Amino acid sequence: METVFDILAEPHRRAILQLLTTSERSVGQLEQELQLPQPTVSKHLRVLREAGFVESTVDAQRRLYRLRAEPLRELDVWLAPFREFWSAHVDALEQHLDRWEEGEPHV
Repeated sequence: METVFDILAEPHRRAILQLLTTSERSVGQLEQELQLPQPTVSKHLRVLREAGFVESTVDAQRRLYRLRAEPLRELDVWLAPFREFWSAHVDALEQHLDRWEEGEPHV
């Protein structure tokens, strides 16, 4: 079974998720926007659906895909400590640069 990171490491899957952030789309729409063949788009949608990142509904003769937020929330929770780590370091850099601009001695 693929991990969330394996799934999101694939650039076409990330592109599909990005497109679905604005609105639901059919396979045909995704094909056109990504300029990929239908079997490729369908393969990536299957992986995303099985992992819970997207869900689909049937609208007349076509299947529409939309983003599911839950798996992304779980990833966001996992990433929170890393954001805090980088935020603290960026804040320290900003303070250092402010002192440097003000002509304080370099440390």
